Amino acid sequence: MKQVLLVFLGGGAGSVLRFLIAGKLNPLWSFPLGTFLVNMAGSLLIGFILGLGLKQQILSPNATLFLATGFCGGFTTFSAFSYENQELLKAGDFLNFGFYTAGSIFLGIAAVISGLYISKIL
Repeated sequence: MKQVLLVFLGGGAGSVLRFLIAGKLNPLWSFPLGTFLVNMAGSLLIGFILGLGLKQQILSPNATLFLATGFCGGFTTFSAFSYENQELLKAGDFLNFGFYTAGSIFLGIAAVISGLYISKIL
């Protein structure tokens, strides 16, 4: 039950922060910048957390669960990414669709790798 509570609390905190960031930045651009930045930051963060928790054993299993599964799971969002992409396609904005999709995938993977690397050099 403790693990469920950790994921619940971390997920709630991550979701609220994502809501605030995306709500502030997304209306400013035709590109969903807020969600994009959240997903990139979350990818970097989850790599870093898992590097510290699993590889370096600096974080406890409970802290890793709270931060990686809970916070990062709530903070980043594939469902919003998918919805925003269909909105770009529906609007015929193929350029931003391409940038958003490719950037999210390739930069997200690069951010996870970077987070893992950063956790190793600390």
